[in-house]
This record gives sequence, C-alpha cells and structure tokens, in this order.
Amino acid sequence: MGPLLILVVLCLPVCSAYPLNGAVRQDHPGMDLAQQYLEKYYSFKKNVFRRKDSSPVVSKIREMQKFLGLKMTGKLDSSTMDLMHKPRCGVPDVGGFTTFPGSPKWRKNHITYRIVNYTQDLPRESVDSAIERALRVWEEVTPLTFSRMSEGEADIMISFEVGEHGDFLPFDGPGQSLAHAYPPGPGFYGDVHFDDDEKWTLGPSGINLFLTAAHEFGHSLGLYHSDKNESLMYPIYRVSTSAAQFHLSQDDIDGIQSLYGEPERQKNLGVVPVSSVSPRPETPAKCDPALSFDAVSTLRGEFLFFKDRYLWRKSRWSPEAELHLISAFWPSLPSSLDAAYEARNKDSVLIFKGGQFWAVRGNEVQAGYPKRIHTLGFPPSVKKIDAAVFEEEKKKTYFFVGDKYWRFDETRHIMDKGFPRLIRDDFPGIEPQVDAVLQAFGYFYFFHGSTQYEFDPNARTVTHMLKSNSWLLC
Repeated sequence: MGPLLILVVLCLPVCSAYPLNGAVRQDHPGMDLAQQYLEKYYSFKKNVFRRKDSSPVVSKIREMQKFLGLKMTGKLDSSTMDLMHKPRCGVPDVGGFTTFPGSPKWRKNHITYRIVNYTQDLPRESVDSAIERALRVWEEVTPLTFSRMSEGEADIMISFEVGEHGDFLPFDGPGQSLAHAYPPGPGFYGDVHFDDDEKWTLGPSGINLFLTAAHEFGHSLGLYHSDKNESLMYPIYRVSTSAAQFHLSQDDIDGIQSLYGEPERQKNLGVVPVSSVSPRPETPAKCDPALSFDAVSTLRGEFLFFKDRYLWRKSRWSPEAELHLISAFWPSLPSSLDAAYEARNKDSVLIFKGGQFWAVRGNEVQAGYPKRIHTLGFPPSVKKIDAAVFEEEKKKTYFFVGDKYWRFDETRHIMDKGFPRLIRDDFPGIEPQVDAVLQAFGYFYFFHGSTQYEFDPNARTVTHMLKSNSWLLC
C-alpha cells in the first residue's frame, strides 16, 4: 500500500494551523523563523532571543527538539528547520496527553453533532461515513455516544469554510491551515471547521478527512496536544510509511479516559480497558495452514477475501493477491466482518456485521447505511448473518445462519416464502457453521475454518475439499 497519512493538524480557536513562513534574514538564515516558532509555541520571550548569551536560545531549541522527537542538538540543523516549515496546529505544544486549561469536558455522555454543509471534493455519503467513523474512534474507548442531527443546534457543529468565516480565525488557502476545533462548551464551543480550500480525500493522497476529523474531535472532546509522535493528538501533519493502519495510541486512550473514564461495558465486566483499535492485530499470513476467512465476495470481476482488518484482492487476470486494509477502500466500515456478497444486478456489495449491513459501490459506501438486517425480512431471533452468496442466474441471495438458510429475491426485495430451510437438506455434505460462501465457475464454494467445499448445485454434491487459502495460491 501507499503511505498512510497519519493526520495531526489542527485545533481550536487558538489552534488554527498555519505555516510559519515569515521573512528570513539574509545574515541569519532561519533565525526569524526560529524566533517566531519558539515565541508562539514554546513561550520564548522576544527580547531574549537576540542577546549575546545564546544559552537560553539553545535551551529552548533543545526543548522544542525534545517535544517534536528530534535529536537534541540545540542547533537549527536541517531536520529542525524542515519540521518548523511543516503545517501544524497553532496551539502551543505540551507534553504527554494534556487537556485544555480547566479541563473542560462535556457534562453528559450523549453528544449530538450536525454536518452543516459539505465539501465538493467527496460525495455527501462519504463525508457522512468519515465523520461517523472519526467519532466512533472516541466512542469505542469512552462511555460517550454520538447521534447526528439534521437541523437545529447540535453540540458539535461541523462545517467546511474558506477564508474569513466569522470566527476571527480565517483559513489561508490550500496546504496550510487544515482545520480548527473548539473545546467543549456552549455556543460555538465544540464546533469543528475544515478548510474547504484543501483537497479532501479518503485515501493517502490529498488531505484525509477521516484522520483530520478524528484529531479535531479529540479537541472537541477536550484534548490538547501530545508530544508522542505515534499519538493522534501529536500536532504535526506528517506522512508515515511505518504505520500499517490507523489506531489510537495508548496515550490518546489515557488522555480521553482521564476526562470521561472507560466504556461502561468494560466497567461492568470488570476488565482492564482495551481499545478495539489498539493494539494493532498482526497481519494475517496468506499461506498459514490454519487461515480462515471472515467473509468472501466478488467485486466487478475480482475476488475479495476478508480477514480481521484486512482483505486480499485477487483479479482473475493476476496470479498474485494483494493485501489491503479494509479502511483503505471503505474507511467507515468495521473490521472482522460477518458476511459479504455482490449483488451484480445492482453493482453493489452488501457487507454485514452484527445486526447491521452496508451497501458499497466501488469505493463508496452508499447513503442511508448502515441498515438493520431485519429490514431484509429476517425475524428478531436472527442477530447476525454467518455467510451470504448471490446466485446471478436466479437473482437470488442465500443467507446462512446457524444450520439454516434464507433465500432473498433481489428483484422484488423480499424474502422468498418457505424459508428458512435446513442447510443439509438442500446442500448435502455442507455442515454448519458456514463462514463464507462464493459462487464461481458454476460451483458454490463453502468456507468452514481452514477448509472449503466445492459444491456442484446441479448434482447437489460436494465435488472437492480444498484449503481455504487455495485461492491465494497456497
């Protein structure tokens, strides 16, 4: 994969990111920039900077270098100058997780938000899903919950703005100030503004909206900045090739839980709180003999094999399967999916987890999702789907749950009568529980753990037993 943008930019009223591009004196290259940087972010007094005794300057440069993770030379070396030129948040730097003065926080656990307007860079549903996922980052490690309002005054008002936009903190065009946010409180406090002169994306190019929003919501909930460069709340916008995926660091978790505590479900269980996004799970090995899949689907002529936070993408015209993060394609989707299938007549892939499902088209999650699985016609007793497969000839989808299966008519959008039926009655040799199902080359392929069964629907018999990862040339 390409490098992942680990976003950290932005901020609150005093936290509007902008470049430090003041004039540089010819006789002292970099000194004007360093003076402005140290005065603004490290409480360095202007009248001290030009004294003949340089020890205070050296000490303050070392302090800055230490905070930003640089070698503490006390000199304006190239790495220090490079970092000072990078876009960043305008709030002063502080060590470890830190809250705003007075530790403002929401005095309730249910927070509302409203997306006031949209950027033209992304479809509305992509913005919706990126914002939702960014809030879920914090929801997963706290007792907080978030709900969206379509009108009226919400706790967190989210908008895309350009230039001067009414809060005396004007944006300054592309590539500099990316966004700013206000700490918790009434009125405009808690609000988030994104600079619409940026090129907003969901991938590693441009400015990643999900990552920006996740950082900003940290401020909206009361967090300041961290000196831990792996933290979401680190102040510098940077590109990292070392991070396989986004996750909250323990520093982020400690910070937000210092304000709101741990999730209620963890309190009730009496367990040590662990974020569902940290620590990062190991990357699955495609030729592990015990490898199983969470879900399998086709997508526009390709095959997708889902495992934890990852998917293998295999083209019929390429022997090698590519490993990607699910979030690289669909940032708003959860990991460890239950089922997936492609409804080819709709050019959509339906993805299931728990009691919800999403519809994606290409790399976009469709508007109005997730929906409850019961909207498809399942009874209340069905809590999740084990596997699903679309039969193109009949335009029917088969849903497998435990030892039974349902059949859904994709043309009429209703469940067929006479279902559920027992799997063993119509698919002899296939035993529950089914992990995933794929239809290809005239056969159904049923996945159960590390084994898959090739099933001939005409002969109604299992014709071969294979390793699940045989599709990955293992």
